[in-house]
Amino acid sequence: MAIALLREACLNGYRGRFYNAQMLLDELYASLADRSSPQLLKRLSRYQPLLIDEIGYLTLKPEQANAFFRLMDQRYNRVSTIITTNLDLPAWYELFQKKDLVDALLDRLQHHCITIRINGPSLRSPDPASAPAASGRQPRRAAATSQSGS
Repeated sequence: MAIALLREACLNGYRGRFYNAQMLLDELYASLADRSSPQLLKRLSRYQPLLIDEIGYLTLKPEQANAFFRLMDQRYNRVSTIITTNLDLPAWYELFQKKDLVDALLDRLQHHCITIRINGPSLRSPDPASAPAASGRQPRRAAATSQSGS
């Protein structure tokens, strides 16, 4: 779904970008070593939209968490960001290990956002058509809600 949104934006003339979250954070970390962070953040803050995929499967260094926050802060209220994750928002505190940073990050991300939660069996199962019947689960469904920060 996120890739479809990115694709549609690109087809409509926007200049978007897809990033695997770990690769993005590794690139941000590497930019600290060669002091190219300002240029990288400036480039990343221009993509409209920026899709960051799989934020729940990260191994983070503190510097990466800080760089990610800086990126989200630069993008905040300027351009669209799409983030996919399997983590509920409270689990971000454990992932990023800094309560104040996560509070500020979630405040920015939730302001003017739409959250889509998808429930149901994985579409990666061997036979997705039979998975709901075999498991007794309900079919996949998505619900969108608007949220605003305080």
